[in-house]
Amino acid sequence: MSVSSTIESISFNADGLVPAIIQQWDTGEVLMLGYMNDEAVRRTLTEGRVTFWSRSRSEYWRKGDTSGNAQYVRGASLDCDNDTLLIQVEQVGVACHTGTRTCFDSRDLSPVIGDIPDDSENEDDDV
Repeated sequence: MSVSSTIESISFNADGLVPAIIQQWDTGEVLMLGYMNDEAVRRTLTEGRVTFWSRSRSEYWRKGDTSGNAQYVRGASLDCDNDTLLIQVEQVGVACHTGTRTCFDSRDLSPVIGDIPDDSENEDDDV
């Protein structure tokens, strides 16, 4: 699939953006979430570095250009609804602007942990 046909298949939101989950390619660690418009997607898929659209500054930003904490593309996929990207990267340095490895390591919400039902509870009694 060409880059242009890939971009055409993406369901961008009303603001012309799609969320992009950034994941460390070899460990599966979720590093951050950013937003991309069609041009940021094109740059990411063709240049090998992750480019986002900054909603607050209304400009493109390529992760690491000022901080040195760059993200090198190792893979990319689109979810089943065509409305979320998963970009697998080699992260150099930290991913979060706060200086931490990921944006998801400082605020554990302490959810109730669900129990997976025992398969025997789901067996058909009429067998």
